[in-house]
Amino acid sequence: MSHLITLATCNLNQWALDFEGNRDRILESIYIAKEKGARLRVGPELEITGYGCLDHFLENDVCLHSWEMYAQIIKNPKTHGLLLDIGMPVLHKNVRYNCRLLSLDGKILFIRPKMWLANDGNYREMRFFTPWMKPGFVEDFVLPPEIQKVTDQKVVSFGDAVINTLDTCIGAETCEELFTPQSPHIAMSLDGVEIITNSSGSHHELRKLNKRLDLILNATSRCGGIYLYANQRGCDGDRLYYDGCALIAVNGKVVAQGSQFSLKDVEVVTATVDLEEVRNYRANFMSRGLQASLSETKFKRIDVAVELAPMKARFDPLIVPSKSRPIFYHTPEEEIALGPACWLWDYIRRCNGTGYFLPLSGGIDSCATAMIVHSMCRLVVKEASEGNEQVILDARKLTRGGEGWIPNDPQELASKFFHTCFMGTENSSKETRDRSRELATQIGSYHVDFNMDSVVSSVVSLFEVATGKKPVYKIFGGSQIENLALQNIQARLRMVFAYLFAQLLPWLRGIKNSGGLLVLGSANVDECLRGYLTKYDCSSADINPIGGISKTDLKKFIAYASTEYNMPILDSFLNATPTAELEPITEDYVQSDEIDMGMTYEELSVFGYLRKVEKCGPYSMFLKLLHEWTPRLTPAQVSEKVKRFFFFYAINRHKQTVLTPSYHAEQYSPDDNRFDLRPFLINPRFTWASKKIDQVVAQCEGKTTDLDIMSID
Repeated sequence: MSHLITLATCNLNQWALDFEGNRDRILESIYIAKEKGARLRVGPELEITGYGCLDHFLENDVCLHSWEMYAQIIKNPKTHGLLLDIGMPVLHKNVRYNCRLLSLDGKILFIRPKMWLANDGNYREMRFFTPWMKPGFVEDFVLPPEIQKVTDQKVVSFGDAVINTLDTCIGAETCEELFTPQSPHIAMSLDGVEIITNSSGSHHELRKLNKRLDLILNATSRCGGIYLYANQRGCDGDRLYYDGCALIAVNGKVVAQGSQFSLKDVEVVTATVDLEEVRNYRANFMSRGLQASLSETKFKRIDVAVELAPMKARFDPLIVPSKSRPIFYHTPEEEIALGPACWLWDYIRRCNGTGYFLPLSGGIDSCATAMIVHSMCRLVVKEASEGNEQVILDARKLTRGGEGWIPNDPQELASKFFHTCFMGTENSSKETRDRSRELATQIGSYHVDFNMDSVVSSVVSLFEVATGKKPVYKIFGGSQIENLALQNIQARLRMVFAYLFAQLLPWLRGIKNSGGLLVLGSANVDECLRGYLTKYDCSSADINPIGGISKTDLKKFIAYASTEYNMPILDSFLNATPTAELEPITEDYVQSDEIDMGMTYEELSVFGYLRKVEKCGPYSMFLKLLHEWTPRLTPAQVSEKVKRFFFFYAINRHKQTVLTPSYHAEQYSPDDNRFDLRPFLINPRFTWASKKIDQVVAQCEGKTTDLDIMSID
């Protein structure tokens, strides 16, 4: 016996506070779901407002406009005929909740508030919302008067309930609730809920998707049931990129999976599933049956007198259940190529930008940034070739292309909006200049190449005239502070030139009715963590697509791109020694990033992970690394590296307060803006922790020391 039902979930590219645009994308997803024969459609978390409104959620206007958009959706007859699960904020008894609204044929069935809020890492939901702390409890919600006129209802149920149709039972959980130890779906499944929806606003991090999918598959494998996961996609106006990957799982197997990265604003994922498979799976799982019979959690049923799976569909030989399929994962290199590229596309098209400007230094970081823009161009061309009308319209708007123009070549597209520049000095090598020029040629950017020695010399001469003293580089006998000042003035002047050229290049090229270009930064996450950058140099930009990506991952991405995009020039970037080229090159000296920093990029990644993700201070980090890095390094060497890292991290922490907004891709990002909330005035010596580290080193070396932790003498 079969009991077949078609279900729909979706990825939507919503935008914070874009109420009408968000409404239209929701409507489009509903229309597509109906065309595919779906009887239930679930969308992303807070899809009417966009997930990333942040403190705008504290404005009551946001709740008001949400109701106005919701009314326009459910009163539209084209949305009738399937059960809708839509997300928006709701004010109930003067308390703001993150809610799911379930409706059918223009009637609201009930409102389900989120019970467990995401409140760590990038998330601060408890700043905006209150969790529903009454499991299994339901109370009346009086609808706003304007909604009462639309639905002809005054009161609906509000709380922790489920929907009971004539042929199945449906429950909803929201994003973070899946990640909690005692997820709502556990109690729901034990109480007979067969279909569980999860509406999410989950952002992309490298190598994160497998965790999300493991939780879903484990949930349905242990509990049985059908699980519909919906997610937002796109930048939503902030540092995060929500990476989609909507899917449908049945009894621990995936039967439908959407894309993780795409320029499609609306993607609907459907599957035809058999409710009898769920019933058979659960009924033959004896220990589950015992737990279900003993479970004290009984959900209030909201009865709906409809069948989601019509009788004729149960026996129609033309309706076939969706087969299970393997999960598709992108490699980290592909994630870097696709995630930041989609984020950049959303950013430029939604800010009505004229284009991007990138200081192209000839090093691997700016190379990686350029290649992400190239990847973006390839994605645009691909979507245009497949007839994506929104992408075509956005591309015409960005490039001032005429009606009928369709982007069909990544290099041609780049030539219209992407601008690069090599800002050389006497310290720049011919190799870096040549690499920059060749890369610009291959990706199609409009490239400028100039020397700025005269400006640097003028600034230094001005200081000499004003003070009577002339700073010189260290290799010529100068002090460390002179050496650093001479490097920093070059770096800061590059930032000034970047914005000058970004404003004037469109004018130079005769691009009419255009503003300035958006300046791209290219400081990687490890350099930001260590503070190995000049404050207000060309790391200061409008946005930075690689600011959350490690040097190690960037190298792997460039190696991948060299083959994938058939660009052998990229190999020369990989083989070059990372250098800032801010000091003179002599026969005996070439500046090196890793020598300057006193640690390798691989070591920085380890330090960053332990500090942020595993919450290690200097002492606990030293103890962990003592076990991992010996005998390759002596205890004294491990001690020196840990102390050096924390010293430079502390004295440079202030730089993170003005860090360019970066694409978030790594768990150990030092971004001071909401993600890494640490003070920027810290004693860099960490004196007590250092004493305890020294004690352990002494013990390892066979020396006897005694650190009296109780004494204040």
